[in-house]
Amino acid sequence: MSLIIDEHRQYLVDPTRLAAFQAAVALVVRPGYVVLDLASGSGIMGLLACVAGAKRVYSIEMGGMVAVAREVAHANGFGDRVVFIKGFSAHVDLPEKIDVVVADQIGNFGFNAGIIQYFADARRRFLKPEGVTLPLRMSLMLVPLDAPDLFGHVDFWNTSPAGFDFRSTRLLAANTGYQVNLSPGSVCGDPVCIANVDLNHATTEPFHGEATAVIRRAGTMHGLGGWFTAELAAGISMTNSPLAPEKIQRRQVYFPIDRAVQVTEGDLVRIRMMVRPTDSLVNWNVDVLNGNSGFKIDSFRHSTWKGMLIPTEDLRYTQPGYKPRLNPRGEGRRTVVNLCDGVRTLSEIEDEVFRLHPDLFRNRDEAAVFVAEVVTRYSE
Repeated sequence: MSLIIDEHRQYLVDPTRLAAFQAAVALVVRPGYVVLDLASGSGIMGLLACVAGAKRVYSIEMGGMVAVAREVAHANGFGDRVVFIKGFSAHVDLPEKIDVVVADQIGNFGFNAGIIQYFADARRRFLKPEGVTLPLRMSLMLVPLDAPDLFGHVDFWNTSPAGFDFRSTRLLAANTGYQVNLSPGSVCGDPVCIANVDLNHATTEPFHGEATAVIRRAGTMHGLGGWFTAELAAGISMTNSPLAPEKIQRRQVYFPIDRAVQVTEGDLVRIRMMVRPTDSLVNWNVDVLNGNSGFKIDSFRHSTWKGMLIPTEDLRYTQPGYKPRLNPRGEGRRTVVNLCDGVRTLSEIEDEVFRLHPDLFRNRDEAAVFVAEVVTRYSE
């Protein structure tokens, strides 16, 4: 069962998001421009670029939505101006330089859907020296939260489901960033900007940020809420902030702290955060200080590295002395790759793989599916 179509329906029924991108594309794209639409999905950004006068749009999408976008472009009279490329943008070459790169690969906390990596690669290989990205930049925002329901995601592991002890899992849960719908009522302090990312120049190197938030309402602090504000083009922005009167329909992120801590109005929350965009790795250090004396009330150190699920069975593959060898399915994949010589037909490759690896497949149809998985990824 696939929910991809409905995922893109949800993007298209978000009027705030659509209006912001429509205005930004109309402002940035000039008649005769060549535009690159990264991870294009339904192709809506490319259509907006065509309306704005783009001479040509390269629409890159690695999933099955490329077929949907192609049909939609033809249905709207833009089939001759949009070039559809099925693939991962970092593995694709283009025949000409680009004036504008556009993408909505902005995650719940800005960076975590890959926009920094995609834009860095596109700038290096595709964009003209005077070309621009859309969005231009984004700000990552954090705020103290009084949210016992969200803290329950972490503290659940101290309970005993069906009478069993799951407490060892709590460390993982406390070092996880959760995609959530933040309630404005859970905000108990001032929002602060932890990082500003210039997407026209950002690299994939780790970046750091520090900020201090002031508690505005006495209560219990359970962690931090995170969201983004993106400047799409000059004077045109969008945000998923729960405090914004017009926010896009995108969830935010909850970064927990290990223990709930009592706070009073005027207390300070000092936050330090490190982000590794390519790994979606986030470290968040939180110190809660008394607003009058500066005395440290509590201190927390968290990292999504500690929340990663890394079974001991997989650790052996990372040891420098490990001597890997292909398993039977790996041997089968190597056979497929070796047979893709530009001479044999797909049917011939399927026959040969089925003959050479009889223990892998119950019938030729299974061999054909196996071959297709390799061919669709690595052939041209």
